[in-house]
Amino acid sequence: MASVALIANVNSGDGRAEEVGDLLRDAGATVETFELSDRERAVASGPERIVVAGGDGSIACVAAAAATAGIPLGVVATGTANDFAAGIGLPADVGEACSLAANGQLRRPVELAWVGGRAFVNIASVGLAPTAAEHADGLKGRVGALAYPLGALKAGASAQPIRCRVSCDGTPVHEGEAWQVSVASTGAFGGGASLEANASDGKLDLVVIEGSNRLRLAKHAYGLRLGSIEGQRGVVVERCSTVELRLEADECLNVDGELVEASELAEDGVIGFRAEQDAFELIIG
Repeated sequence: MASVALIANVNSGDGRAEEVGDLLRDAGATVETFELSDRERAVASGPERIVVAGGDGSIACVAAAAATAGIPLGVVATGTANDFAAGIGLPADVGEACSLAANGQLRRPVELAWVGGRAFVNIASVGLAPTAAEHADGLKGRVGALAYPLGALKAGASAQPIRCRVSCDGTPVHEGEAWQVSVASTGAFGGGASLEANASDGKLDLVVIEGSNRLRLAKHAYGLRLGSIEGQRGVVVERCSTVELRLEADECLNVDGELVEASELAEDGVIGFRAEQDAFELIIG
């Protein structure tokens, strides 16, 4: 019988995180429940495994705590889009995910990406992505995960390119206007969109959609939904150990679905990204 520290974000998605403690117990685990802000106390309680129940924005900070403690992590996706679970191949059904988190023995080493001092597991983007997230936020309660592509359509129709300078491993790769700059770990985002990325190679996958006319932007948006944007004209693709991004301080980033001001992440006006290979062990089977 595994001892589990459950870190639950009951405000994610439709609130199903509240059920997870009972479902873990039904699966045979002994469970102590903590709030998202109590990660350090959860780790200090000495569990055999940590389980996070919430949306994509809840996972990375718990994964970072699990990585520091060397404790395996189970993920029960109870958010709206649940891109991490879908991208990695974890069960979408909450009951199945709880059974896996409580009893699974197969573990996969997964990298942890960082932007400034903030961890992320899927993707961090600036440009259209934060605008799309703002549009999607008010739609989630009505249309669920469909809010993300609808938000993207609204953003594409009204947003303007940003000005930025982007470097990969110290080498400049873009300077000027861009519709979007994305730095990916798993590469899953937006309720079904994706970039080509590998969460096990310790590298960051950088995609810059260069500024262009709005008609070409529609093609780029379609490529994001199909996971094929990397082959399109006007798109810069690099695989990097580190990424540096310089942009205006009043811009906002979308980090695993959470909106974060650029000024909170920048040091000397530059936002730094890095990946920590095999940072935590994810329970997958």
